[in-house]
Amino acid sequence: MSHTMRAVSQDTAGGPEVLRLVETARPEPGRGEILVRVHAAGVNPADWKTRSRGTFVNGGTPPFILGWDVSGVVESVGYGVTIFRPGDEVYGMPSFPNPAGAYADYVAAPARHFAPRPKGLTHVEAAGLPLAALTAWQALVDTADVRPGQRVLIHAAAGGVGHLAVQIAKARGAYVIGTASGAKHELLRELGADELVDYRTRDVAEAVREVDVVLDPVGGASWSRSLRSLRPGGTLVSIEPPTDAFPLAEAEAVGVRAVFMLVEPDQQGLREISHLVDTGRLRVLVDTTLPLARAAEAHRLGELGRATGKIVLSVTD
Repeated sequence: MSHTMRAVSQDTAGGPEVLRLVETARPEPGRGEILVRVHAAGVNPADWKTRSRGTFVNGGTPPFILGWDVSGVVESVGYGVTIFRPGDEVYGMPSFPNPAGAYADYVAAPARHFAPRPKGLTHVEAAGLPLAALTAWQALVDTADVRPGQRVLIHAAAGGVGHLAVQIAKARGAYVIGTASGAKHELLRELGADELVDYRTRDVAEAVREVDVVLDPVGGASWSRSLRSLRPGGTLVSIEPPTDAFPLAEAEAVGVRAVFMLVEPDQQGLREISHLVDTGRLRVLVDTTLPLARAAEAHRLGELGRATGKIVLSVTD
């Protein structure tokens, strides 16, 4: 095996143009780690935020290799690993929010940050799942404890997190309301949404009331508007980092809970997500697939905010 690999790196923070394909040292698995030959890597908002601002890695100082979503094959295992062996097909979101370096031929990371790849999914499809699906799962299940019969409002329901959250909430027995442009309503109904609101033509806060849970991937002014949709005792879960505009005091005043959630590596969560996939209750929409060398183009597309589902880099093509 070569001691080098391809990776997408950057020497400075900035726009997509700073991303470049380089040859770099191949990692080795440490204690409790596996070395994964990456077949595909998902692209997420955390990636372009890190590219432009150094949000999550190296104290914000380049150079670094972006990416967390991985689907691939175990190449070798480190000292003490018993749950995987070479040749196993795995997927995961290793090390988040610490560096993982998924935009590369190989990733070395803790074995328990991965799970077996869902049966029936390609590597490209599986790479679109971990960060977005774990975010939706941890927000709706672990944080909000969505139960059968509850009303759940999901903003940006056709996005990477949103389209998975619609299906997870539905699998939990909830009545699901989504916001999206009108052109995406038919697709979201196919995914299980019970009610849809075109945020471009209607005031969501006026159109949707008495919900138990709001999942908000948008943030900003959306936070306060979301409070108006909640019933007393309801929960607003934001996956956008809080700013001074985060309405903690406002939420307390009207008797609802407002929380920010940062997704974590979660093998059990991945296994639950795989079960939903394998039983036909969850599917991932891949909007665009591009080769690793076109990572900059993937970022440009992602930052437009128009993708339906996920953008994925194919690494082994």
